[in-house]
Amino acid sequence: MLTKGKTEKYADVLIWALKTAKSRKLEKRAVVAVRFDLPALPLAEALHARLLDLGLNPVMRALGTPTMERDFYDKADRSQLVFIPPGEEELLRNLNGSIFLHAPASLTHLGRTDPKKIGKVAVARKPLRDILRRREEQGTYGWTLCAYPTDEMARHAGLTPGKYAAQIVRACYLDRKDPVSEWREVHRNAAAIKKWINSLDIRELHVESENIDLRLVPGEQRRWIGVSGHNIPSFEIFVSPDWRGTRGVYFADQPSFRSGNYVEGVRLVFRRGSAVKVSAAKGESFVEKQLAMDRGANRVGEFSLTDKRLSRINHFMANTLYDENFGGRYGNCHLAVGSSYSDTFLGDPKELDEAKKKALGFNDSALHWDLVNTEKKTVTAILADGKRMVIYENGRFRF
Repeated sequence: MLTKGKTEKYADVLIWALKTAKSRKLEKRAVVAVRFDLPALPLAEALHARLLDLGLNPVMRALGTPTMERDFYDKADRSQLVFIPPGEEELLRNLNGSIFLHAPASLTHLGRTDPKKIGKVAVARKPLRDILRRREEQGTYGWTLCAYPTDEMARHAGLTPGKYAAQIVRACYLDRKDPVSEWREVHRNAAAIKKWINSLDIRELHVESENIDLRLVPGEQRRWIGVSGHNIPSFEIFVSPDWRGTRGVYFADQPSFRSGNYVEGVRLVFRRGSAVKVSAAKGESFVEKQLAMDRGANRVGEFSLTDKRLSRINHFMANTLYDENFGGRYGNCHLAVGSSYSDTFLGDPKELDEAKKKALGFNDSALHWDLVNTEKKTVTAILADGKRMVIYENGRFRF
């Protein structure tokens, strides 16, 4: 769906993103994994060449097809579900970077799969994700990801394949002569917003829209981060709040595709930090079981806001990476249930051990699920001195 020239520009942007996301320089001979769905093979090949030119050691990993994934959940017994391949842990302990190319050939192939099986696999693989999280905190690992257009995503987004690909080209600045320079400018603009919002001593946030009335506590020793290279595209500014202070109602007006399931109209009622009521217009049973995956799955791990002045995305894309960065008329906010991000800790991430995370209200879970709202909204900050300040309105930060 992308021309050779735009595919090569895409590879250049992803290399910039990986270097930007990693806190330490990506040294020569570093090990970089590229995981990709088969439709993204042209981009994987372009990245393979770029990584070799840079003197890096690429590890290419094609992901299973939708048929393979469905057969796995249909046929695997208990021990097969939690099986970790030999060498997987060793690779992750030596990995310096990874790039994930999301290009699904199906979005709903696991619609009849027992969500408990999906949850069991996620919980079994969490220790592997923890290895990478700790390595990232130490500065020895970095990652980025992107989406490559497929007919399936275009169909669910209600676009022709050509128009869907055009959205990706526009969002990633692949229509510009030098996309990397454009991303450097986005990075600078986002840095100014982050500097401003981090200068505010916010004790509580009040999020209001037609269907949202939610209060969040950013928490002690927190910082807002975003546009760090981790996602392409990315325009969001976010924080991992103290989950214990969440109360009220959150509603996702954007549909969501997760683990081969379609979900629509998710409504969560929070009390004392946990979602005590869960409903959805479609996929309610799946949502309930995902949020029962483990102890932290029904708690908040992230709250994010996107300024429409940064984002070039103006259409639902049936892809969380794009939908959580939607600009459109009113920007968006999204709330993630599940795991938090340790890099929103204001201090040295290496000091953030499990005991300190618990004390500060950083959530831990095998789940991390972004639920997006694009309604017209107001976000009011209650400052430490008691003053109220609108920080986000009509899709823009009040910066």
